[in-house]
Amino acid sequence: MNKLIPMILSSILTFGVAACSNVAKTSADAPNSTDTNGQAPNLDIVLNNKSDATSEIRRNQANSDIRAREQRYDMFRQGGERSDRNLESEVRSKLEVNIPSSQLAVNAKNGVVTVAGIVQTQKQLGQIEPLAKQIRGVKSVIIKAKVEPNLPPYNNR
Repeated sequence: MNKLIPMILSSILTFGVAACSNVAKTSADAPNSTDTNGQAPNLDIVLNNKSDATSEIRRNQANSDIRAREQRYDMFRQGGERSDRNLESEVRSKLEVNIPSSQLAVNAKNGVVTVAGIVQTQKQLGQIEPLAKQIRGVKSVIIKAKVEPNLPPYNNR
């Protein structure tokens, strides 16, 4: 029995760590890593992502999340370095509501934010860096995202 309990606990911990993702994603179908851009989504996924990101409730929720993190940072950190997780979350929220229908993964390390995934237009690709830099603590942005020219609903059907 004494050997069984540590084995069960270690199995639960291993599963929990494996289930966690290192990146903040703008949609469930975004890549799980900033090392890849993932697959172009089908029309249903694009429309679902867009409707979620453009909903007034989701926009208010994302903006509220950013404000709350900023206020906690101001209150407790008092000018210290921002955590990578906070940067990832805030940049993800900013990109999600401003670039609807995108599939982006965001990773941060020491103020350097890496964004990978798929956007629909060149204009959206150009919006990534300025939007990310609006978040306090972002020192630079590495963009690995790409434009999928045949991404629905922009393909010629």
